[in-house]
Amino acid sequence: MTSKLNVEGVMLFEQPFARVPYENYRKVFRTSQKNVERDLGAVQSSSSDILKRVAKGTLGKEEALNAIAGMTGKIESLKRKLHDLHETAGKPTQDVLRDRIHHLTLIENIAVMGNPEYNRWADTRLDRWLVDWCLRLGMEKTARKIATEKNIETLVDIDLFTDIRRIEHALLQHSCTEALAWCNENKVALRKIKSPLEFDLRLQEFIELSRAGKSQEAIAYVKKYLVAWQETHMHQIRTASALLIFRPNTTCPPYRRLYDPSRWHNLILTFRTAIYSLNTLPSEPLLHLGLYAGLASLKLPACYDPSTKNVDCPVCDGEAGSGTQELGLSQLAQEVPFSHHANSTIVCRISGKIMDEDNPPMAFPNGVYCFIKTYTKQVYPKKYSKR
Repeated sequence: MTSKLNVEGVMLFEQPFARVPYENYRKVFRTSQKNVERDLGAVQSSSSDILKRVAKGTLGKEEALNAIAGMTGKIESLKRKLHDLHETAGKPTQDVLRDRIHHLTLIENIAVMGNPEYNRWADTRLDRWLVDWCLRLGMEKTARKIATEKNIETLVDIDLFTDIRRIEHALLQHSCTEALAWCNENKVALRKIKSPLEFDLRLQEFIELSRAGKSQEAIAYVKKYLVAWQETHMHQIRTASALLIFRPNTTCPPYRRLYDPSRWHNLILTFRTAIYSLNTLPSEPLLHLGLYAGLASLKLPACYDPSTKNVDCPVCDGEAGSGTQELGLSQLAQEVPFSHHANSTIVCRISGKIMDEDNPPMAFPNGVYCFIKTYTKQVYPKKYSKR
């Protein structure tokens, strides 16, 4: 029995898959745009100056040639910059985008889930999800090995998660430098999603200056970086300013919380939320979301009744753990809601197969058990021949 493939449902999981390289290419484009604006702006300024001096008759021939040579040099320098940027960042990102779009277009030409092409595509997707799961748990070597063996390097975001781990490691070492550099690169996008990350990082640097007793540097830091946030974070700035008086061993709750080292962990969570949001990455691994969706579509109250469990149902799957607790997918399924089915489906409790027009149900005279006719023929050939 084959089912029609729900392409829209499949694509719900694939938004981050296409968004990550798109965001990377946007960064490349913005860098190129800044280089063009800066260098061409200088050339335009020089040419305007030359025209003005020519009109006044104050420009000599040798000066004009030197000015033109200088403008030519700037244009050639810009050309080299753009070429190097394209070769090192632009072209690789385009290749990733091309491979991912091709991977997604394959699913549009598949009509049913039983198609061998869909099985191959689903296997590749599972490999991608496993790499994503490994990267989120910090198992970068395992993720790289899977990606290399399955030849899916362009279909996974190893570089992105490597960057995430680098910045998070710096925050664990009580350094905001890397995170602030990332904020500067993504300032416009962070402003659009109203992320407090940059302010929190600046505030933490001020706290560290106060912790070290560097009052003059702390005051200068407030004037340079925190005053710009006074319209939206005035209360926090005022509270933090009192740290110039209160020492790290204070027992006053508001200031003790500001000196609390656990703030670094909160900064990691804030950074992770921001970078996931910019790349439309879910907070949960994609493998977990896929499991949740599958288990929720199958979960029924009957799955937790020992007398009605199905041998082929993942939700019914469970092994005895310590005490009365079950292990396996049934334990994971406890966290998801029950499924809602508009139409009921009768499943044989022995074979686990779905009953349909090809395998109609049969009941014992007492009406308690239903079996598939073909299965009854195989298991009870003598009894079936007599009836």
